[in-house]
Amino acid sequence: MAELKKVGIFTKEYPPNVYGGAGVHVEYLCRELARLVPVEVRCFGDQAVQEGNLTVKGYGMWDEVKKNTDPRFVGAVDAFARNLAMTKDNFDGDIVHCHTWYTDMAGLLTGKLWGVPSVLTIHSLEPLRPWKVEQLGNAYYLSAWMEKTAIEQSDAVIAVSKETRDDVLRLFDVAPEKVHVIYNGIDLEQYRKTTDVDALVRYGVDPTRPYVLFVGRITRQKGIIHLVNAIPDIDSSLQVVLCAGAPDTVEIGQEMTARIQEVSATRKDVIWIQEMVSRSDAIQFYSNAAVFCCPSVYEPFGIINLEAMACETAVVASAVGGIKEVVVPGETGLLVDLQLKEGTFDPVDPASFAHELAQAINTVALDENLRTTFGLNGRKRVEEHFSWASIAQQTLDLYRSLLK
Repeated sequence: MAELKKVGIFTKEYPPNVYGGAGVHVEYLCRELARLVPVEVRCFGDQAVQEGNLTVKGYGMWDEVKKNTDPRFVGAVDAFARNLAMTKDNFDGDIVHCHTWYTDMAGLLTGKLWGVPSVLTIHSLEPLRPWKVEQLGNAYYLSAWMEKTAIEQSDAVIAVSKETRDDVLRLFDVAPEKVHVIYNGIDLEQYRKTTDVDALVRYGVDPTRPYVLFVGRITRQKGIIHLVNAIPDIDSSLQVVLCAGAPDTVEIGQEMTARIQEVSATRKDVIWIQEMVSRSDAIQFYSNAAVFCCPSVYEPFGIINLEAMACETAVVASAVGGIKEVVVPGETGLLVDLQLKEGTFDPVDPASFAHELAQAINTVALDENLRTTFGLNGRKRVEEHFSWASIAQQTLDLYRSLLK
């Protein structure tokens, strides 16, 4: 087996440009890998970092991308252009590892051009996000093609949950032995319970009253509209705190605004924070919540549930995807069954799903002993199964297995 001297990580998101779980994953994975081997990150942006074993180079948008094209196509065309720029630059790594469809093609092409094994991590799958046609138009089919081509030709695929691995094998022509499960992780020192409440006060949340919390982007995938629809059935003693920004489309942003206005007409304790809060503020929100809610309709893993559990907060979540491998019902929280219309990610009965979300939230939030027990069990679970050090070592072992 050849010696592994350097790893290349290709990603759209890298600090300070992190807006989702994939970006969080890459940030912490690179940090841990760099303790063990030199790491070169190529990402979207203008970053230029050299810190010990870690080198980061950002790639900006090509001016031609926006000229004479449909605005909906810009995202996918821009990704393809940056992929080519990442690929053509001299590469001296022993392996290339890409994250999300935005850089899948760069990983595949770099593997071909520079003669190294290519690995990709599945954080979500385009065939399971059909609502993205709203956002990308026909460019959705370009992003899906980039993803499919890379998955089927890469040397190894990492799925962030067992259910995601099953999805990969069902949807793509790839050998089972090439698809490996390595979970997302959590920084156990950074994400831990705090009694600080200054962030709550700053955003208008009453720290003396219990609240249900949502943290995430405004997308169909994250199911936030279903939680908003559940608000009328959530006990009136609970505040509802929604840390929700970055809508995928103008349309879903408008839908969110209209529905919040409707529920707020009869309930004054709905606090909508329309920005991505800082990590330190998010930890305060997690730590002081009576319950955290993750109402996703599609979730390969759901790193936000780990963040809540690490802060000793009980979780109520939809029983979909990788969430079922993170949240243990009756031990670290409650899971709400979600039946989807065939071939879609629309609930068969949206009103019933929203009502059951509210019932689960009330069950946990109004029982102090239950939520304390769930919170302590959640912290114990993340400590035992989801440390980044362990995940980095598993990833490094996979790299080494591919070197010949």
